[in-house]
Amino acid sequence: MKRKDFLFIISSFVCWRILLFVFLGFAIKFLPLQQHYIGGGIERYLKNPWFWAWANFDGENYLSIAKYGFLFVGQAFFPLYPLLIRFFGSGIWAGLLISNLSFLLALIGLYKLIKLDYSEKITRLSILLLLLFPTSFYFGSVYSESLFLAFVVWSYYAGRKEKWLVTGILGAFASATRVIGVILLPALLAEILVKKRKVEIKHWPLVLIPLGIIFYMIYLGRFSGDSLTFIHSQVSVGEQRSSGIILLPQVFYRYFFKIIPNLNFGYLPIVFTTFLELGSGLLFLILSIYSFWKLKLSYALFLSLGYLIPTVSGSFSSLPRYVLVLFPAFILLAQWTQKLSRPFKVVVYGILFISLAIASGLFLRGYWVS
Repeated sequence: MKRKDFLFIISSFVCWRILLFVFLGFAIKFLPLQQHYIGGGIERYLKNPWFWAWANFDGENYLSIAKYGFLFVGQAFFPLYPLLIRFFGSGIWAGLLISNLSFLLALIGLYKLIKLDYSEKITRLSILLLLLFPTSFYFGSVYSESLFLAFVVWSYYAGRKEKWLVTGILGAFASATRVIGVILLPALLAEILVKKRKVEIKHWPLVLIPLGIIFYMIYLGRFSGDSLTFIHSQVSVGEQRSSGIILLPQVFYRYFFKIIPNLNFGYLPIVFTTFLELGSGLLFLILSIYSFWKLKLSYALFLSLGYLIPTVSGSFSSLPRYVLVLFPAFILLAQWTQKLSRPFKVVVYGILFISLAIASGLFLRGYWVS
């Protein structure tokens, strides 16, 4: 990687982090605190919100798992991220260090990966759009998105360089971090088949990719009696989720004809989050379909499967966060944005900036933001 490219990534990351702290400062000053699911509890948060605000909601669960195991938290959460937190000391500092360092490594890997196929302009624009996405603050919080993205992009990159053992090992780590890590297997197989028309013996390490989720299922089966607890527990940890499979048209129907008509439009945080969820659902549906014409087949598969799998629970709840790791979408968005005239680009960047400010401010003050 050239020095100028590395400096671009470092400077972009630092500016993004500073921007998020600015948003936190404004949120502390102007937004009342919601005292539910506050990272570390209300006393710690009030004493030092500049750190504990980044551990709200699931962050509190990850820290609890790191300290106590799965004794007090349902096994909807995959194990690798809290295990790493435990390894580095179980505290919020460990969680923040892992998340931010992982995200920086992910940005470096993503830059190198995109640059293999696209211009410097598209590569940089893809990075900037990812940083400005309304829920990108999760990458700097005590959440597993940054760690997962790092494993995914570096697994992809190793595969492009035909370092298959590294690809398989990193893919296994990805599937031990998030359930959709397993879709790396069909995506990378598609990469091989398109390029070489056949799978060869040297590609055997790809079978390692599902091992992360397989070992977790074995653990769950032994200690809870249900190998699919991470699926069956979704109803208890996710609002409006179903234990059965719900088709995508049904999810859109629920939002347009049940959720939005009954929405309390007087409570702006819920209104913002609901439309953020629906907007993400619509945008990434379009991107998933369009990707089969404009992107490599492996990217299109990763994007479309990564979008569809979370929706089978019957809700777009958390979808704006889940789609953060679907990096091919940001390549498409960069291609679209590049073609816009300057005034329209300003509008796009303005909408993203304002949405990121609102979403991060709400989350950091204890409001649910998908």
